[in-house]
Amino acid sequence: MVDEASGSRSEPNSPDVVIVMGVSGSGKSTLAKGISTVTGWEFAEGDAFHSEANVAKMRNGEALTDEDRWPWLESIGSWISAKEAAGESAVVTCSALRRVYRDLLRRDRPRVRFLHVTAAPDVIRDRMEHRPGHYMPASLLPSQIATLEPLADDEPGISVSNEGTAAQVLDRALTALGLRKEVQP
Repeated sequence: MVDEASGSRSEPNSPDVVIVMGVSGSGKSTLAKGISTVTGWEFAEGDAFHSEANVAKMRNGEALTDEDRWPWLESIGSWISAKEAAGESAVVTCSALRRVYRDLLRRDRPRVRFLHVTAAPDVIRDRMEHRPGHYMPASLLPSQIATLEPLADDEPGISVSNEGTAAQVLDRALTALGLRKEVQP
């Protein structure tokens, strides 16, 4: 893992893929959309890669199993591979809670970096309980927290706290990733 002060490993004119990871409700989508807006990179919502069966399970308050997740992760990985093959930088959200999931997502994809968005569990629960139209119930938050394996020192990525305004979090993330800053805190 790379700390916030030295998160950049990008080479000029080389495509980069940032996977914004963390538990549901941590602020992944908001942050990833902000990165996309500032950089001009394509954004993909990882939830859109879920099968209808996965969405139905979560909507019913059932935690996904690894068997449920593998096809979803493979779909996200295929999307990343297509971006890398096209020479395009991109940002995608994905909980990527376990190391083995992250290993799959970065296998044969050398430009993948992770941005782990962290927040206090009570803040996340409150967000989940008040966000309209999302299928993931707050009752599944404990299982996500229990599954989460933080980034290890040898993984390409950084962690950023989701404390403060969306603009402040975006500014910290852009700085930590070594990306061009164009936002005001």
